[in-house]
Amino acid sequence: MHLPLAISMGEPAGIGPDIALMAWRDRADHRLPPFYVIGDAALMEARAARLGIGVPIVPCLPEETRDTFAFGLPVLDIGSGLDDRPGEPTPETGGVVIEAIRTGVEHIRAGRAGAIVTAPISKAVLAAAGFTHPGHTEFLGELARAFRVGPVRPVMMIWSETLAVVPVTIHIPLASVPERLTTSLIVETGAIVAHDLVTKFGIARPRIAVCGLNPHAGEDGLIGREDIEVVAPAVAELNRIGIAATGPHPADTLFHPAARATYDAVLGMYHDQVLAPVKTIAFDEGVNVTLGLPFIRTSPDHGTAYSLAGTGTARPSSMIEAIALAGRLAARKATS
Repeated sequence: MHLPLAISMGEPAGIGPDIALMAWRDRADHRLPPFYVIGDAALMEARAARLGIGVPIVPCLPEETRDTFAFGLPVLDIGSGLDDRPGEPTPETGGVVIEAIRTGVEHIRAGRAGAIVTAPISKAVLAAAGFTHPGHTEFLGELARAFRVGPVRPVMMIWSETLAVVPVTIHIPLASVPERLTTSLIVETGAIVAHDLVTKFGIARPRIAVCGLNPHAGEDGLIGREDIEVVAPAVAELNRIGIAATGPHPADTLFHPAARATYDAVLGMYHDQVLAPVKTIAFDEGVNVTLGLPFIRTSPDHGTAYSLAGTGTARPSSMIEAIALAGRLAARKATS
């Protein structure tokens, strides 16, 4: 019997509570595995009432999730009776948001949860509360040290059934990308992607398409030298160590259906180069998966959406996909 999934509540003023509630409501339609929410039970109950969707909130421990899941949404209550104020973020909620993530990871380490699914957070709210990490990914990398598996380098992948992408550089200014981009960074990222596609996704020999940095992959050096001097050597090294990598490819011709049939994942040089295509092609189905961790973490591929919080108009599809994918990956890990 597989362990339940832990869901961190995310930013209380955003749609995290909404989509967690809706995912439980729609659990049978999508055959979702049992999960529990880590957060504020009173707020979850108030949000359910506000949405009018009739989801019973059942405070419980992770071990009670399976028995509880059929008739109510299990919630591990770590809050202090937060007021339900959708669309009105405040730094006072930052502690609960951070603790929910920390608790979920600790539950995995202790064998109480099979994976963690993180609802959207507000980086600005957490920064105001003293949070020093750029985002979820970096914080999870720090928490992974408790697993004592050696150096951890988390890598962000946006996954969907039709397209999976990984940016080599993530949350940095575009002007800083050329100086931060190195052959070794591309190789390290590509190796982590290939490893996890094998071990977590069960793809025997992953095919990785590598984007060039410049338009037309530099046009043989006419539009910048980075693709010749930095990216191409990385592709060669990836192949030398046994990874099926191609490129550097012009990014503007890499995402149409015929091209997508030739690879399992795209390695992009910067954030918007690959996130813009995947969010265009699979906006409602995209899932953020953190590779390179000793545990499974997924998340909906969208933000807090304050304007939708508490209105009943948020779409839970990305959260549902994140839960479903986490369940499949956790089940595969448990049997491998």
